[in-house]
Amino acid sequence: MNIDIFLEKINDEAWLFEKITLDQMEGVKLMDRIDVKYLIPLHLLPIVLHDAREHYKLLEINNERLCSYETLYYDTEDYQLYHSHQSGRLNRYKVRFRNYVDSNLSFFEIKHKNNKGRTLKTRIKQPNTFEKVLNIEKAEFLEKTTPLSANELKANLLVNYKRMTLVNNTSKERLTMDLDLTFIKNQNEVVYNQLVVAEVKQEKLGASPIIDIFKKHNLRAGSISKYCLGIMSTDQEVKHNRFKTKFLHLKKIITQYDSFARASI
Repeated sequence: MNIDIFLEKINDEAWLFEKITLDQMEGVKLMDRIDVKYLIPLHLLPIVLHDAREHYKLLEINNERLCSYETLYYDTEDYQLYHSHQSGRLNRYKVRFRNYVDSNLSFFEIKHKNNKGRTLKTRIKQPNTFEKVLNIEKAEFLEKTTPLSANELKANLLVNYKRMTLVNNTSKERLTMDLDLTFIKNQNEVVYNQLVVAEVKQEKLGASPIIDIFKKHNLRAGSISKYCLGIMSTDQEVKHNRFKTKFLHLKKIITQYDSFARASI
């Protein structure tokens, strides 16, 4: 079954949700949070969305519910930030420039995973300009908020995708679902359009309708970050021992999609 057919089904389900606007989401920014990731085969997403509809609203921006994101990640020449994730180090960072295409907003963002397992996100608004080297404002912000040195960081991975953002009707919880993932590094481009990366974001870890739905469909937590997946996929030389199990799980999800698609022809 063609990818486009599943995307059409997903879009149809998205428009059945009650909508929420960016202004209405002010109270659930969750810049200090607990987050958990999941991988979902694309063919299962319409069913997951159907099950989630009574519990969540869906973000709509300029008449779009599958919103476009462009993200440029920064790291050192020797992948210091990637290897901090690969080794499971606490107090680690991701540094990125993100263009929220449909809302026409761009931010330079820093994500810090602290030693208590919380994700702390800080950012500054920036013009929509993708720069290989950090400008003065970004460099000052980076060095004020992290122990990192700005002159050691350079852009090293571009990630494009579509995102749906769901907001819990009754508690401070957001859910993002990223699909049509495209990773670009130098001349290498890798596309994962058979799977969805979902992330549950909560003020504190607690009960969640979407986690119950994931369990119902035998989806388990613990998938790899988009940045680490992108580096592994576009640079065959990079070390990824700690991610091997997660990478095999990703391949299994893709195989599940391919098997389902063949059976549906």
